[in-house]
Amino acid sequence: MYLRALAITGTATAAAALLGSVASNGVRSRWYRRLRKPSFQPPPEVFPVVWTSLYADIAFTSAAALDDPEQTDQQRESYLTAMAVNLALNAGWSWAFFRFHNLPLSVGVAAALAASSTDLARRAGAAKPTFGLALAPYAVWCAFATVLTARIRALNR
Repeated sequence: MYLRALAITGTATAAAALLGSVASNGVRSRWYRRLRKPSFQPPPEVFPVVWTSLYADIAFTSAAALDDPEQTDQQRESYLTAMAVNLALNAGWSWAFFRFHNLPLSVGVAAALAASSTDLARRAGAAKPTFGLALAPYAVWCAFATVLTARIRALNR
């Protein structure tokens, strides 16, 4: 069952990463280079490393949560729905920010993603507390991304 769950979560996570990366090519755009950015923004090399690790974390931890024998079918379905919403928000932020250059929308999507990531960690933790802890870095990174996006918006009104 775990391998089946991993195939589902891995495919969904890879699809979100791919969709987001298509829009994230805007990181090389003139628009992005000209944005004023806060001093606490990590260097560009950090983002692919962090996101690759987080996507792997989402896929593996979610598969483990779905495979937990104490989970009911209803809990599994609810988790998959929450994960789908989360991954849509995840990819959607890249489109709002890099492709559409819509900073107010990007802040809203980032905030929704942070809330959704926290909820996903909570749901995983309901299966086993260690699963929730495993997804905590994702929730923390999304909260940081919300602060970063809001600050970029404030600097570039």
